[in-house]
Amino acid sequence: MPDFKKLFNFTTHDIPRPRWNVLDMINVINKGTVPTLVTCEIDMTWAENLRSELKKNGYKTTVTAILLKAIAVAQRSHPETRTARLPWGRLVTFRDIVAGFTVERFIGSQPAVFFGAIENADTKPVTDIAKELSAYASSDVANVDHLDVQNRFNNMPWLFRRFILFLGRRYPAIRLKYMNATFGLSTLGKFGVRMLVPPNVTTSTFGVGAVEDRAVVRDGKIEIRPMMTLALNFDHTVIDGAPAARFMSDIRNLMEGGLEDYLKNELGSFSVKAQETMPAAAQ
Repeated sequence: MPDFKKLFNFTTHDIPRPRWNVLDMINVINKGTVPTLVTCEIDMTWAENLRSELKKNGYKTTVTAILLKAIAVAQRSHPETRTARLPWGRLVTFRDIVAGFTVERFIGSQPAVFFGAIENADTKPVTDIAKELSAYASSDVANVDHLDVQNRFNNMPWLFRRFILFLGRRYPAIRLKYMNATFGLSTLGKFGVRMLVPPNVTTSTFGVGAVEDRAVVRDGKIEIRPMMTLALNFDHTVIDGAPAARFMSDIRNLMEGGLEDYLKNELGSFSVKAQETMPAAAQ
């Protein structure tokens, strides 16, 4: 009898259950979309100053928290970005803005991608958004309702999971119960990645790169600024290019200082200092 281990230089194995959730989202929710990419460069000087000021006042926050807030605020003025396509040529626009994001957790020894959700991110303080992000990243999966549901969902029969996702694409009430994010965000910046293009698991899905010092031109002079590349992968069956570009422009303006108007209650007495250190291009 031949030794098959020597005859074939490969092994086969089943897809780990913790990965089923993200694969189902890609294969079912992403099906039928026309993904289209736009990118922009964001000057992170104001955002980094904001983080520093919040830290001095006892609040630890992250770039992701600030960005989720900015995208959520921008979605108020761009309802098409929180619109999904239903079968038979119909669209549904969601009223409540929910920030979605990916988080990697380990189930046993197996890394798995989960989808977090922060409700009312457009009105929630950025410090509260940062706390919720921290809980998603560090708390036990069983202690975070959204993660616990997805983990149990992974262990359900394949046909049942696909059936729930099938219903979610057709009935908005079911989608909101299990997949309520109005936009998605995935970041690999901590690994030094400059840009990421994630799949369309929502109509508006963002990829975030690292914040890094780059040479930029300001008022005719070359300066070194902390810059970040933001990518928007949107479904062209729902949004056209120009509205998507305006959406990105609003996000950039918010991240470069415009967000301060929405943070007055949080910033309090040190908002003026943050404004004074804002880059000239953002004033």
